[in-house]
Amino acid sequence: MCGTEKKTALILERLGVLQSGHFRLTSGRHSDKYMQCARLFEHPQETTELCFSLAENFREDGVSLVAGPALGGIIMAYEVARALGVRNVFAERENGVMTFRRGFSIFPGDRVLVVEDVVTTGGSAKEVVSLVREAGGEVAGVGAIVVRSTGTVEFGAPFHPLLSLDVLSWDEKECPLCRDGVPIVKPGSREFKRANV
Repeated sequence: MCGTEKKTALILERLGVLQSGHFRLTSGRHSDKYMQCARLFEHPQETTELCFSLAENFREDGVSLVAGPALGGIIMAYEVARALGVRNVFAERENGVMTFRRGFSIFPGDRVLVVEDVVTTGGSAKEVVSLVREAGGEVAGVGAIVVRSTGTVEFGAPFHPLLSLDVLSWDEKECPLCRDGVPIVKPGSREFKRANV
C-alpha cells in the first residue's frame, strides 16, 4: 500500500466510512462490507484533502471539466474541479436514465474527468462516461476515492482510485449471508427497504 492509499485508508477508518453487515449494493450484488462515503462528506477538511489528492493524478492531463453522477459524485466533482481550477457538472437520473439537466453542458472537445466516490462495477461512472462521449467530449480519465472490486473495472480511459479494497461481493443466489439468514440492508442514495432475503 503506497502513501496515498495508507492516508486514504486511515481517514476513512477514522471517520467510520467502512461499515460491516449484510448489504445489497447498487449493482445488486451482496457484500459484508459497505463504503458509506456520505460519511466522508460530513467532514469538509478531509473531503478537500482526498479530492485534492485525486486531482493530482490528472493535473497534467488537460482536464477542462469534472463530472460526477448524483449523489456521490456531486461534492467530489466540485472539490476535484476546484483543485484543478476548472468547471464542474453532475449527472442525475430522470425516469431512471442518467442525464445532464439544469442547463449543464459539455462542449465538443471538452476534456472531462469523471469522478465517483465508490466504484464496484463502475455502472454509474460508465453511464456518465457515455454521456460525455455522446455530447462530443473526450474522457480524460475516471477517478474514485475507493474501488471495491476484486476484478478490473474498465472505462476505456485511465482510472485512478485513491484506495483499492478487495471486498468480497456475491450474486444473491451465492450469498453466504443470505443462506445464514442475516438481515440485509440496501444503503446508499437510491430508494431502499430493509428486507430479509
